[in-house]
Amino acid sequence: MSQKVNFQNSNNSSITMSAVLFFPEEFDQQKKYPVVVVSHPGGGVKEQTAGLYAKKLAEQGFVTIAYDASYQGESTGDPRQLENPYIRTEDVSAVIDYLTTLPYIDTQKIGAMGICAGGGYTANAAINDHRIKAVGAVSAVNIGSMFRNGWENNVKDADSLPYLEAGANARTQDAGNTAVATIPLAPLKEEDAPNAELREAWEYYHTDRCQYPTAPGFATARSLTQIITYDAYNKAEAFFVQPLQIVAGSEAGSKWMSDDLYNRVASKEKNFHILDGANHMSLYDVPQYVNEAVDVLALFFKKHL
Repeated sequence: MSQKVNFQNSNNSSITMSAVLFFPEEFDQQKKYPVVVVSHPGGGVKEQTAGLYAKKLAEQGFVTIAYDASYQGESTGDPRQLENPYIRTEDVSAVIDYLTTLPYIDTQKIGAMGICAGGGYTANAAINDHRIKAVGAVSAVNIGSMFRNGWENNVKDADSLPYLEAGANARTQDAGNTAVATIPLAPLKEEDAPNAELREAWEYYHTDRCQYPTAPGFATARSLTQIITYDAYNKAEAFFVQPLQIVAGSEAGSKWMSDDLYNRVASKEKNFHILDGANHMSLYDVPQYVNEAVDVLALFFKKHL
């Protein structure tokens, strides 16, 4: 069972968030349930992998919510497709604010997870917001590290300076034009993919595999001025004390960002489940990998919520 909801973003009253609540079988509104907030990848929407994980975790007994980030999907806000990582982090807490108003939510049993950049944003939210009692990360991406250091961590920070300049120039351009400058968050064309793994990102977002009308796959170029200097794991060594469950593919070029999260957190309980043979995109929708990931996450959240 699911229910589409809209609610005011508590961090910005001009923005209305769009989300889908998923409920366990035989849901009883008179009871209290643990809840898991599921955050989508950069460039994604709630109808894609975030909704898939939310639905499957609800089948394991949780209330879950998959939502569209501010400025994206069916949530409101202009400019469209803004990917400001600080706002995306705060969106997680705004969703939690909403959940605490629902009578059937156990506010002492709030978990959060995310896929790709959504995993990084969830980690950052957990560092700041300790209402989150347990954290899951699937194919985690620290979007700042990815833009600074490349998909496979082979670029030096200093070499990403042109991205900062491009973001600043885009802001100037946007100020004098109605058309907003954009950048791809995944390859927009098959021929733009630098490797087989990222070709799958193109396939996921731009073919029948999982394309969706509200997920164009690009972001505002002005977002670069926030993305380049952002660290999703900032102060994790001091303040990320909640239990953590990471799931990543053994063949994922992005796995180093999951390794980094695992190594930096202060959590006394942290777990890293590796899916043999899976790459980054495998965990978005390939049944054998998604099902295994959900099994791991469900056990983890049941233990800690």
